Amino acid sequence: MGTVTSAIEQPDTPAAGRPAATPRLIATDLDGTLLHDDKTVSDRTVAALAAAEAAGIEVFFVTGRPARWMDVVSDHVHGHGLAICANGAAVVDLHDGGRFVEVRPLPREEALAIVHAVRAAAPGASFAVEHTTGIHYEPEYPPFFLDPGAVIAPAEELLAEDSGYTDPILKLLAHHPGLGPDEFLTVARKAGGAHGEFTRSSPTALLEISAVGVSKASTLARCCDLRGIAPEEVVAFGDMPNDLEMLGWAGTAYAMANAHPEVLAVTAHHTAANTEDGVALVIEQLLHARGAA
Repeated sequence: MGTVTSAIEQPDTPAAGRPAATPRLIATDLDGTLLHDDKTVSDRTVAALAAAEAAGIEVFFVTGRPARWMDVVSDHVHGHGLAICANGAAVVDLHDGGRFVEVRPLPREEALAIVHAVRAAAPGASFAVEHTTGIHYEPEYPPFFLDPGAVIAPAEELLAEDSGYTDPILKLLAHHPGLGPDEFLTVARKAGGAHGEFTRSSPTALLEISAVGVSKASTLARCCDLRGIAPEEVVAFGDMPNDLEMLGWAGTAYAMANAHPEVLAVTAHHTAANTEDGVALVIEQLLHARGAA
């Protein structure tokens, strides 16, 4: 498992430590990590990802994004073509138009229990339901990205057995207009944590809730196990609380310079910010160290 220390490296300097074994897989978050703030992939990063694949290192994008928002990187996944989406709730094939290879759904009854528990603990919370086919949300929920196919109705109606929405639920989203992001996470997790995995990746008070046991780390571990890849052969990158489990699981983990304070505090290695191609910087160093670049 990844080593957690208090060592802080300067973002623009080479990592002080190296993976215990030659890395076989790179797992990277997207927003705030691989992508620039304008949601683009830099030429330097594109080249680094291609060089890693050419050197025999698999690359997995591991993100909270739904499959329908993966077009920004679909041209840059090589080899297997797979990506882990919705914080581990889905594995999709980007070479096949985002086809779902595996789904780890949130049971409808657990989602309802979460809604009731969080409403009671944090009055004013509103919810959205992310399915494999799209998102539906409550009237009070702020639609951060407009979806023309969205149905707007109370969460209890969206989650009812007779709602007509029978496709799998990937995650529940909860927003609060008054609480701070970390405060909302603490309150909601305490209230509903028995029914799902609570995390966040937004700078606002927006929570993402998956089925119990579902996270970026657990799905990445399943994908690696199928390939015979051990945690110590994985290098991971992230910036927000929804990356913490993955960064702790991987043998070598890097926090971006722009990462959430908790991520910076518990991750042994730091790299440059997403706007400065921090992931590409480390990949270049790894390839140089093994004589592949």
